[in-house]
Amino acid sequence: MSIRKIITIGAPILRQKTKNIDPQELRAADFIILVNDMIDTMRAQKGVGLAAPQIGVDKRLFVAETDSGPIALVNAQITRHSKKLVKFEEGCLSIPEKFEVVQRNHEVGVEALTIEGELIKFTAVGFFARVMQHEIDHLDGILFVDRLAEQKTTNESE
Repeated sequence: MSIRKIITIGAPILRQKTKNIDPQELRAADFIILVNDMIDTMRAQKGVGLAAPQIGVDKRLFVAETDSGPIALVNAQITRHSKKLVKFEEGCLSIPEKFEVVQRNHEVGVEALTIEGELIKFTAVGFFARVMQHEIDHLDGILFVDRLAEQKTTNESE
């Protein structure tokens, strides 16, 4: 497969809500190539997740590392959030060399399609929940630095 160029902050595609993927598209050879390229790119950049807009593709797709290998999720959305919030340092391949402490939900419910077209629902906890939130944010045109401004506003009003 091939390594794709990472799009960096300032590119309009990083601020767009991505388009849902038609399940029929999952069978196309170019879709499988895209997923494999995304995994190769994520690993080459030493990332733990990579969303399609980060390589200039307007599709609701991301890949992420898990303990049992990489996964690809299609049309993912968060269905519920825990009340418990945790702070942890985050970075982003699209914002090179910037790391900040971001507050996120400790646990989230996720619903998505696998690349085989199977609907899955699962609960992500801890670091994996953070990765899910970060990557789904990308699909909605949100960058982790946007969460810093939200946190500041919330902290000031408390």
